[in-house]
Amino acid sequence: MTVSRRDFLLGAGSLLGVCGLESTWRSAAAFVPPPMSMPMRSTAATLAAPKVPLISPTSLARFVDPLPIPPVMRAAGQRAHPRYPGRQLPYYRVEMRAFKARLHRDLPPTSMWGYEGAFPGPTIDVKRDEPVLVEWINALPERHFLPIDHTIHGAEKGKPDVRTVTHVHGARVPADADGFPEDWYTPGRSALYHYPNGQDAATLWYHDHAMGITRLNVYAGLAGAYIVRDSEEQALQLPSGGYDIPLMLCDRLVAQDGSLYYPVSDDPSAPWVMQCNGNLPLCNGKIFPYLQVEPRRYRLRLINVANTSFFDLSLSHDQAFQQVASDQSLLAKPLERARIELYPAERADVLIDFSAWAGKTIQLRHQSQGILEFRVGASTGSKVPALPATLRDVPRIDSASATQHRVMALTEVDDANGNAMTMLLDGRRWSDPISEKPRQHSIETWSFVNPTGDAHPIHLHLVRFQIVDRRPFDLFAWNARRELKFTGPALPPEPHECGWKDTVRTDPGMVTRIAMRFEGEPGRYVWHCHFLEHEDNEMMRPYELLPA
Repeated sequence: MTVSRRDFLLGAGSLLGVCGLESTWRSAAAFVPPPMSMPMRSTAATLAAPKVPLISPTSLARFVDPLPIPPVMRAAGQRAHPRYPGRQLPYYRVEMRAFKARLHRDLPPTSMWGYEGAFPGPTIDVKRDEPVLVEWINALPERHFLPIDHTIHGAEKGKPDVRTVTHVHGARVPADADGFPEDWYTPGRSALYHYPNGQDAATLWYHDHAMGITRLNVYAGLAGAYIVRDSEEQALQLPSGGYDIPLMLCDRLVAQDGSLYYPVSDDPSAPWVMQCNGNLPLCNGKIFPYLQVEPRRYRLRLINVANTSFFDLSLSHDQAFQQVASDQSLLAKPLERARIELYPAERADVLIDFSAWAGKTIQLRHQSQGILEFRVGASTGSKVPALPATLRDVPRIDSASATQHRVMALTEVDDANGNAMTMLLDGRRWSDPISEKPRQHSIETWSFVNPTGDAHPIHLHLVRFQIVDRRPFDLFAWNARRELKFTGPALPPEPHECGWKDTVRTDPGMVTRIAMRFEGEPGRYVWHCHFLEHEDNEMMRPYELLPA
């Protein structure tokens, strides 16, 4: 039996429900892009079975390791910058290094790469309108330890194995500090980036963005949190200090010798696969950890840093989350939610009140499986202060005032079995001429037409946006004539999507429309699918912001 990519995404995409994983590997599909000079393949390659035995989540004891809390990065000093004559800016020096870490008490050490030799890397904590300088230093080995596919554009055999360039996801930065995928550098070199931090308080994150190997570098561990704070948020007196915790969520496959396993196709010359779903959930780099908490309110900054997997999060005992922020800022008011679903790169800041659980435990769950246990201390008798009724004004963008309405298709070309051969944004490859050239300060709407079977998370660099609506359309009319024929009413964004976003889930069979003002400096930026395997293989495009 042949398993299509959609079947595989539904099956193996559940992190903890992969009991029959080995049999799925043999038949699930992967796309291997041939070099442009070679004839196109008529069928997609298949996912190869692992050649090493993998760790099963059922073999590991739960909640035996404390949850690591990444340290806050300290400035290494002060430096001048030509944009700020006569002024010294905080200067951070961040090295990317190889290291070994125990992902679980009962596993051998795992070789990884990380910022400052850790995964996650240290948290960079900044204030609005207080610019900083960060030097990202590549101190990694010369050879990669994960499988590079040299048939992918930008990762050809002539390129060095190990290349990095750091992107702060969600940051409003000059183009020369955004981490453009082709601006990579090799071991022994570095890049000094300037971050103005001229944006609302938000939970951002940083990760590698090197052309053609982003999926491998992030899987190796190159990611960390970047938090922007401002006085408006601080006035709300939300949990702070040790009660404000970034929680980076991802999944991995780990061999029994402790090494990371990255899935490959059955073609050794072209090992790329179209998705990478693990069976072991990691919370701040640990598998099934626990966190000792006080019986009070905490703020968790949930960040999905997985390559392809989404998280469907809930709390045990029917405890509710209070969501206070999404990708780019606070929501207008706290939103009570029983479940939080995060696609790759999405964030949600939630408050959890542990005051009713003194002396007990409560679990954070993905689907029905506990992935993090909270151990609540004894009651102190103190009262938990009431939540503010309102958080921050979120004025809506008038989509009718847009100067440009763009319609772009998310394209997958399939073989006869429904397996993807190639994936593109609006039918264009990375190297095609730039087609999106918005003007500085202009308002545009972008409509993503998704005739594929995957819910692609689309991310735009530089800007924050608002979701306008989603609307079903006639797939047959679109595929036959590229005619956009709607089959139902426009659906407004869900309440938790009504804040500022930088990554949007585009559902299959729907047109997802967003609106944004292109604030920021002119230059080249990118937009892409944040399934990292898709991004690395043509589902990424440059755009150019022109002067006003």
